[in-house]
Amino acid sequence: MKLTVEMSLYPLREDYIPVIKSFIEAAASTPGISLVSNAMSTQVCGDWDEVMALVNNCLRASHQRFGKQVLVCKFIPGELEISG
Repeated sequence: MKLTVEMSLYPLREDYIPVIKSFIEAAASTPGISLVSNAMSTQVCGDWDEVMALVNNCLRASHQRFGKQVLVCKFIPGELEISG
C-alpha cells in the first residue's frame, strides 16, 4: 500500500535553515521514496511502511542533532502525483 505525506518542519531556534536542510537531505537519501520540496513543505510518496519509517527516522535524528522542533504532517493514503 502506498502513502503520501506532506511535511513542514519548524525548528524552535533562530538558526532554522540548516535544520530544515538537514531534514530534507536525510529524507531525500531514503531509497524508493519520491520527494519534492518547495518553500512551504516537503512531499514524500512511497511504500506505506517505508514512508512511516522515513518520518520516524528523520525526525528522531533531527531532534537528537538539533533539539526541539515541530513537524506538521498531512498523511494521505495512496499515491498522489507530487512532481514539482
